[in-house]
Amino acid sequence: MTARLSWSAGRRTEADGLTRLALPATVVPTMGCDAVGVPARYGFRLLGRLPRSGCVFANSAWWWWIVPAGSDQELIWPLPSYYAKGAYVPATQARLIRWPTDQSPYTPPIPLYLMTCQLTGTAPLWTVGVGGHG
Repeated sequence: MTARLSWSAGRRTEADGLTRLALPATVVPTMGCDAVGVPARYGFRLLGRLPRSGCVFANSAWWWWIVPAGSDQELIWPLPSYYAKGAYVPATQARLIRWPTDQSPYTPPIPLYLMTCQLTGTAPLWTVGVGGHG
């Protein structure tokens, strides 16, 4: 039997000890949701450099940006960032600190990726074959 998941669930899962970030009821996750986390020391700098941010969650240790599901395809997110499928994060007591200006919960993943690389001093790295010519 498979458990059904809802976006209103903000509880820790028993199986893996992760917490799913709970989106506000006013936003619509039409493309599914994943999350990208960075240590809190990067939070304000990253938020200030992005042209647009969707929902952003934070606790004392990590900041989490909601991105469309599959935003890890073809990208290698730099350490110490953390890519969380389904917005299941290894954090407790993360609270919503930034609401989007529209009904979309998403931060565009490519600007987030590039800014994360810049802040961590990592060159962007695309997986093998991306942009290749056959």
